[in-house]
Amino acid sequence: MATIIKRGKKYSVVYNYANDKGETKQKWESFESEKAAKKRKAEVEYQADQGTFIPPSKQTVREFLADFVSLYGEKRWGVSMYGNSCALIENYINPIIGDLQVQTITTRTMDKYIQTLQKTHSVSTKTRRPTTNLLTDANIGRIIKLLRCAFKQAVRWELIARNPFDNAIVPKVHGKKREIWDAETIRKALDACKDGRLYVAMNLAFACSLRMGEILGLTWANVNITDAAIAADDAWVYIDRELVRASRQAIEMLGEKDIYHIFDPAMKGTTTRLIIKRPKTESSIRKIWLPKTLAYILREWRKSQQEAKEFLGEEYQDFDLVLAQPNGRPCDGRVMEKLFNSLKKEADLPDVVFHSLRHSSTTYKLKLNHGDLKATQGDTGHAEIDMITRVYAHILDEDRKLNAQKFESAFYGNPDLRSIRAPEEAKPQTLPAKPQDLASLIVQLQQSPELVTLLSQLVSARANGIR
Repeated sequence: MATIIKRGKKYSVVYNYANDKGETKQKWESFESEKAAKKRKAEVEYQADQGTFIPPSKQTVREFLADFVSLYGEKRWGVSMYGNSCALIENYINPIIGDLQVQTITTRTMDKYIQTLQKTHSVSTKTRRPTTNLLTDANIGRIIKLLRCAFKQAVRWELIARNPFDNAIVPKVHGKKREIWDAETIRKALDACKDGRLYVAMNLAFACSLRMGEILGLTWANVNITDAAIAADDAWVYIDRELVRASRQAIEMLGEKDIYHIFDPAMKGTTTRLIIKRPKTESSIRKIWLPKTLAYILREWRKSQQEAKEFLGEEYQDFDLVLAQPNGRPCDGRVMEKLFNSLKKEADLPDVVFHSLRHSSTTYKLKLNHGDLKATQGDTGHAEIDMITRVYAHILDEDRKLNAQKFESAFYGNPDLRSIRAPEEAKPQTLPAKPQDLASLIVQLQQSPELVTLLSQLVSARANGIR
């Protein structure tokens, strides 16, 4: 199938192949030595014989990723994943390696690409500014994960023989311990909070372990706070949706699958939309029971919201949201973060993000239920229980310390176990018989021959040493 032709000081491997249109093409591959050319010739002929030969292609990474997003991403991704992946491709992949041919990407190419990413500046957008000047190791990890997935499809589509990103050595991400508030700090924050929306949101985050999107997407139809429910300790909220911001492009490309509502933009010309959608994982759909105090807080909040609705009349846009703007429209997460940051500053509170309240909640519940992972997972909605054990291992370790202390008291309470002996049975004391007792005994023996027989047996056994 292949031949070697010497051209000057180089050796070319020449072979024919059929392209994706079925047309026969000729390929020349040049090598510096005859040995390398012979190796390539043998490789081409072996692959052709085994039916694993991959025809040459000049498709660039940019062209391939466009196909990947269209054929794979639109079927597998949700609107958030779609928007984030397209942003990574546009900002950090295509500008650097987009013009390289897919079949030229090697492990060495990938290593150089990772080095380049470590020196690449974070891209700013109209609505979001990066918190760091250079790309973080975590974001580099996300880029490589996306490319690994894409090139896995390239192997599946028989564009390349192996995935060059399988053995990628990405920068190690050192997990930063997230600071959280303890219960006393949260009480202080709630006492200082003057904004009703933030007050309700903080209570839901801490008592119910809710994410921001779950709080902002909660509707009154999914809240059970009737008198009977509260009296029976059966008040609850049901989480089956979340509020997120998604790109208009993602919504148009993916359609409205798993999207319950798309809100009209407050300003013209925006490229994103607030949407109510189904949670990403099935475990996030859950019922969470409310403490009585929180149930009453929600009742008061609903009453005040109803009064505002009646005051505004037709100006109020009713979407049945528990937390909304004064006119009923959805409340963006960035607004809540801004309110939360103002509260921290005014009340001189430790600097944490709003999501930390969910971590505080999980920590507090693990302490209350002595490490009941299953019950805690039911509230948090984590897909995997080991997520809790990894993130909150320090809480479980505290309980294990208590176990050691209890073991010490229960088992090692005696300073020297070797000196412990089983207690001896107490010997009955022999008291001198009183005259009246002897007279009574003689009368009983005269009246009961069986007693005489039993007494004789006991005396005989004692004389023989049986005890």
